[in-house]
Amino acid sequence: MTTIILDDLGKSFDGVPAIQPTNLALQSGSFTALLGPSGCGKTTLLRLIAGFERPSTGTIQLGHRLVAGPHVSVPPERRSLGIVFQSYALWPHMDVAANVAYPLLARGVAKAEIAMRVARALAMVSLTGLGSRSVDALSGGQRQRVALARCLVTGTDIILLDEPLANLDVHLRAEMLDVFARLHRDTGATIVFVTHDQAEALALADRIVVLDRGTVQQSGAPEQIYAEPANAMVAGFVGRGVIVRGLYSDGQVTFAGQAVPTRGQAGSATPMLLLRPEHLTLAETGIAATIATTRYTGAAYDATARLASGESLLLSTPQRMAPGARVHLAVSDAWIVPG
Repeated sequence: MTTIILDDLGKSFDGVPAIQPTNLALQSGSFTALLGPSGCGKTTLLRLIAGFERPSTGTIQLGHRLVAGPHVSVPPERRSLGIVFQSYALWPHMDVAANVAYPLLARGVAKAEIAMRVARALAMVSLTGLGSRSVDALSGGQRQRVALARCLVTGTDIILLDEPLANLDVHLRAEMLDVFARLHRDTGATIVFVTHDQAEALALADRIVVLDRGTVQQSGAPEQIYAEPANAMVAGFVGRGVIVRGLYSDGQVTFAGQAVPTRGQAGSATPMLLLRPEHLTLAETGIAATIATTRYTGAAYDATARLASGESLLLSTPQRMAPGARVHLAVSDAWIVPG
């Protein structure tokens, strides 16, 4: 297993920064999700680790080995890592086994060992018996597994996943989430996973790095990122909820005239409060609101409640609320967003 160390790593294209100088240490055996909106720099960061881009500043170290720096640039094929692309990048004229075996053939591995390692890799992704099948005859989920098996067949300690679930439907995504989680558990590899889907990141990763405009906004455990976002960008991007302005006075935070329980430090007289749907409930008394919209989600109803101030809150209810209904809301938890 291998630790990935990024030291003051930055990348610019034609003088325009894509990755601001970044310091990260991705521990050996960890599963890290690079999360952020389109254009935030997460794929560029992955390509820097892979060796497809050269850094403008800083260094990259894989374990004890320096692979990128001012005078060092180890090519991708010599970095001892596996990559699964969003497009799968399979050879259509080869069958499943040949696609998986390709990196071993390129390294001159003996045929007997290739057959054994291909069989083992296909078994790890539940494709045993499909080695002779054409990749054109496979479903999207099966093609993704072939790409993953080709990555695993080399026995690498580092696996890079570039939005591998983007082309799959909802059901196949759920299936592949289980596959990735199982493979991480079984192989102990250091995995870096690029995604713009927060649900994927929260479900898979033991660490999430949130990026925006080439800058790391927050890095930490999924529970920390969700419960204690470091700024308004993270609070608005990860999870559902609404950011509102409260009032702080005499050690108490209020919102819409009601005292609310808070976590975090109030740095001003008007702190930003993150109110998530699961922390809002209907009550006999509390914040007065009017139901504006209701949407059925399958497990419950999402309702938008509008306050007299014009602000709107999102809550989840077990029953449908009629638009125009007057309600009162109680807040069980509010996070004071830094910044």
